Amino acid sequence: QPGQIFFDVNSAAPDTKVESAAKVDATGAHFVEGAVMSTVPGPGIKVPILGGGAKAEELAKTLNALGMNITPVSDRPGRASATKLCRSIMIKGMEALIIQCKEASVHWGVEEDVFASLSASYPGMDWKNLAVQMRGRVKQHGVRRSAEMREAAQMVKAIGLDDSLCSGIADVQAAFAGK
Repeated sequence: QPGQIFFDVNSAAPDTKVESAAKVDATGAHFVEGAVMSTVPGPGIKVPILGGGAKAEELAKTLNALGMNITPVSDRPGRASATKLCRSIMIKGMEALIIQCKEASVHWGVEEDVFASLSASYPGMDWKNLAVQMRGRVKQHGVRRSAEMREAAQMVKAIGLDDSLCSGIADVQAAFAGK
């Protein structure tokens, strides 16, 4: 309806958000994209969300007064989603790398050596524990994360980059989620 705000918190490529905004705005309503930037369990309604769109400031004031944590980053859709998906390439990619590394090193009986070497290269990180934690997270959320990485693949392809890394991360996330 004219005057309403449609708040879209789906993980989608920036171009998808721009296209969605055009359709919503054409009705007289207002589109605001939301990019959820952390896991929801724990912070719940206070999870950090980036907002983008002409009414992002207005929406943030209204919903933040109710306990949400929305930070407007642009008066146009696309930037919040780009921020989330670029971050996701790194986070979901690390998950995929660590899980495959652990699985392969266990298979070949070199897990202790591999994780000792990683710890020597990057002191302060508990690689072995991180691999276990990430495996559990991917098993639970891998299907959704795989879909998100397909959106990241669409984003990088749209700017002329090879999307095979993002697609591969999506495949690993799906495989380890059992799909």
